[in-house]
Amino acid sequence: MEFNRNGIHFEYPDNWAIEEDTSPDGAYGITVSAPDGAFWSLSRQPLGADSQHLIDATGDQLRGEYPDLEVYPRSDDVFGTSLSGADFNFSYLDLTNTAEVRCLNTPTACYIVFCQAEDRDWSRLHHVFKAMVTSFIRETIGNNPSSDE
Repeated sequence: MEFNRNGIHFEYPDNWAIEEDTSPDGAYGITVSAPDGAFWSLSRQPLGADSQHLIDATGDQLRGEYPDLEVYPRSDDVFGTSLSGADFNFSYLDLTNTAEVRCLNTPTACYIVFCQAEDRDWSRLHHVFKAMVTSFIRETIGNNPSSDE
């Protein structure tokens, strides 16, 4: 399936559900959920948002819910575009979970991508999450090396 609204374009699996959210502060978000409860979300924050603050805030929020949270700083490079972020591991209801947050600063906005799945599904879904990020960057941002400024 393809999502193409509000200047955001990406591909996602046919059997996943999509939900949009606009907050009063101007942030716009999309969450795409798998039938098994895993999800991928994208949030567009106003230009000038502090990526590191957003990454840290994500970790703080998760730590408030999951005291055993482990945090690992990470970054990815997609089409020459750098995404900063972190990986998270935690337990919930006796199941281990993995999550990722990545931030992308562009000349027009700051985008935050967050995905999460139980570890038993992570190895399969991680590739789906990466494909969604890749399609978002390819379709919305384009192959523009100046996008990571």
